[in-house]
Amino acid sequence: MAMDVVDFEIKGAEMQFVEIELDPGEAAIGEAGSMFFMDSAISMDAVFGDGSANQGGFFGKLLGAGKRLLTGESLFTTIYTNQGTGKQRVAFAAPYPGKIIPMDLRQLGGTLICQKDAFLCAARGVSLGIAFQQKLSTGFFGGEGFIMERLDGDGLAFVHAGGTIVRRSLQPGQTLLVDTGCVVAYTPSVNFEIQYVGKIKTALFGGEGLFLAKLTGPGEVWLQSLPFSRLASRIFAAAPQNGGHKEEGSVLGGFGAGGLLGGILGGDDE
Repeated sequence: MAMDVVDFEIKGAEMQFVEIELDPGEAAIGEAGSMFFMDSAISMDAVFGDGSANQGGFFGKLLGAGKRLLTGESLFTTIYTNQGTGKQRVAFAAPYPGKIIPMDLRQLGGTLICQKDAFLCAARGVSLGIAFQQKLSTGFFGGEGFIMERLDGDGLAFVHAGGTIVRRSLQPGQTLLVDTGCVVAYTPSVNFEIQYVGKIKTALFGGEGLFLAKLTGPGEVWLQSLPFSRLASRIFAAAPQNGGHKEEGSVLGGFGAGGLLGGILGGDDE
């Protein structure tokens, strides 16, 4: 299937969305639950897998859906097709604060490897698959497990990640050490390994864990400054563990009796 060539506009700052313009007959595919709004002449159709032409037949669609299930995504994607006679628009919103990156797969050699929850939407024709980490150490300690998403095609795909996104171009043999959770995507020519931080004291008290991701060129790498796992852990750590209210700066907040008193005065147990 030939890739649909779509126009797009990314809007917003911390909470972004991408608005895609479709000509008559053109379509976009979106991750389940990512649609923000759409014009009335656009039709929605939930399909197994990604709806690409290489999933012909029932077993092909079943295999495509199974691959998506392995990455932790929904069995279904949704195809948004312009059934009208003029241009129509459909928008897809990011699920948490960060940035949306347009990836032109044609310019990236036709393939991109990305973290499991990075894919947001794409032009029709982009194929969604899986990429296995070939080394046990990378699978166990690389931050993304053994399975990552693989995007194939020569059209536009949109990837979302947390915080600020940085693109680094690595020359042959050039190495970059990164926190394991901060790797968003890379081209297949990049070698992804893990490396021990080197010192027991640094590993235990440095706050970065036991391992770092070691990325060796040539190729392109995209990094995120705020992995969702880090954001979620900070929110969990700041939230009241036993219910009730947690007051910022409260002296009593650090004591069990104070927490109990705050709960009573706050009217939690009515």
